[in-house]
Amino acid sequence: MFMTTDFGKDYELIDSGDFEKLERFGPYRLRRPEPQAIWPKALSSVEWQADAWFKRSTVSAADRSERGEWLLRPGMPDRWTVAYNCRGEQLCFRLGMTSFKHVGLFPEQASNWDYIYEALKAMPPASQVLNLFAYTGGATLAARAAGAEVIHLDAVRQVVSWASDNLQLSGLNGVHWLVEDAMNYVRREARRGKRYQGIILDPPAYGRGPKGEKWILEEGIAELMAACARLLDPQCGFVVLNLYSMGFSASIAENLLRCYFPYAREMEKGELCMQDRAGRILPLSVYARFKHITC
Repeated sequence: MFMTTDFGKDYELIDSGDFEKLERFGPYRLRRPEPQAIWPKALSSVEWQADAWFKRSTVSAADRSERGEWLLRPGMPDRWTVAYNCRGEQLCFRLGMTSFKHVGLFPEQASNWDYIYEALKAMPPASQVLNLFAYTGGATLAARAAGAEVIHLDAVRQVVSWASDNLQLSGLNGVHWLVEDAMNYVRREARRGKRYQGIILDPPAYGRGPKGEKWILEEGIAELMAACARLLDPQCGFVVLNLYSMGFSASIAENLLRCYFPYAREMEKGELCMQDRAGRILPLSVYARFKHITC
């Protein structure tokens, strides 16, 4: 199934098409590349005027990441903040423009944040949650707001610092921050016999660890899932798996969870999407998730 996310007043997908999307983050309109928007735009070129436009420059053959530069209208700030109401908890995010077209927030992920928050509210206080490839921390904020003890892990020190800023903006504290390679960490935790009540995975298609460790999704995901299966509390826990790779479907994500967590019962899978003003559904990622709460 597909799930369209309503982020609230601080985000809107205005239009999509011709491999671009026009969005509003707070008061500002941004124009960015979107490889899945293969249909024509609904709005005119005048209506596509934006406060910031990401212009592609090159595509790296090594990591297949889009690079470019932002063209800004006068008065467009380098940083600003938006907020999301996660089941009554105000999660705040500092946004900024990066050379990879991202701004520090994936609004469609709000559906997963709600799921994480609700799962933890049904579990004992201070449950242990591991957030891998955690980026700027939307899932971390949701888990911490629900009362969990959270380990937030990412390979890039700058985005971990960015996540820490978001935690403070949200009036939260107490997260354990790690700048480390995800695979190395879960291998070590599995050997130690560590248990977590929640595991969140949002692996990229390609990436590098802080010491140059190479990550390719197709090659590493099976070992990563096997290690995570050893870490999850079999009596009380949840797993959220999110994938952005265009070659992966929700069924692939579901199969991974069913293979490595055979006791999973309340399984959900689908596409996380946004809907523009013309009613077109833009798929942005696939997910599979489950929870088993017998504690």
